[in-house]
Amino acid sequence: MRVRDLIAVIALFAAATLLASVGSLKATIKEYDIPTPKARPHDPAVGPDGALWVTEQMANKLGRLDPNTGQFREYPLKTPDSGPHGLVADKDGNIWFAAIFKGYVGKLDPKTGNISEYRMPDPHAKDPHTPVFDQKGILWFTLQDSSMIGRLDPSTGDIKLKPTPTQHAVPYGIVVTQDGAPFFCEFGTNKLGSIDPHSMAIREYSLPQGARPRRLALAPDGTIYYTDYERGYLGHFDPRMSKQEEWRSPGGENSEPYGITTTPDGVVWYSESGVRPNTLVRFDPRTKAFSKTDIPSGGGVVRNMAATKDGKIYLACSGVNKVAIVTP
Repeated sequence: MRVRDLIAVIALFAAATLLASVGSLKATIKEYDIPTPKARPHDPAVGPDGALWVTEQMANKLGRLDPNTGQFREYPLKTPDSGPHGLVADKDGNIWFAAIFKGYVGKLDPKTGNISEYRMPDPHAKDPHTPVFDQKGILWFTLQDSSMIGRLDPSTGDIKLKPTPTQHAVPYGIVVTQDGAPFFCEFGTNKLGSIDPHSMAIREYSLPQGARPRRLALAPDGTIYYTDYERGYLGHFDPRMSKQEEWRSPGGENSEPYGITTTPDGVVWYSESGVRPNTLVRFDPRTKAFSKTDIPSGGGVVRNMAATKDGKIYLACSGVNKVAIVTP
């Protein structure tokens, strides 16, 4: 056998070995239809009572699924064509959402159906994207094409905005670490960012060349996992050490990892949106082992996901007009 042929055989064997190391994910995925057709469910969130909340971006509604009964209720928004995108529940059960089409942050009181709207103080701040609460009850949010980070104090309604140092950074997913520091993806470049909760000074952290981090999730140890949508990697960043590592996603370079979350046991869950059907992937940080399964409906792009306290995963399956509950 020629050397060139031998090298090819070795490469094929190595690839087969890598593929075999990805296990089959054992989980129950139960899907539920959104009542309004073509609603484009975008982001899910977990309510204080365990309910699955979801933004219905093209239907201009928020939705609530009772996991115990399967009952689905929809809440129309006050401003037409608001384009609700990200959402998060506060400790009192109010649902806060980012209205990406109309440039405001909203609050729904599910008890009354009343909606409060908080408009951006800067006309250049056009597209609130993803919100998250810190430990003091302050709401932080990204503004995607505006390349800003926002801070909203619910007690006063006051909003402060901070542009990112990198122009066209496209701030996307956001989390708050245990010490109260918001971290966010810069999807327009190969960086993560953090913002000082007091001074609002922004620090940026470079990732490998060509990386495009889109969503991120906080691990119990305070480190951050992110999906590299462009290169097909799962990434890991330690803010204390400014240390980064990454693993090729099972679906390969065109797998487009997107929605991601972590469960209380530290396991990472994310979806590959570039494969058909979309996959649900589980990564165990202790063993560095991947396992995956297809999403029954195909997913239609899982843009975000959320984990409950008891380890279930909530999905929004945009293109097939469904939400799903994953039980490991």
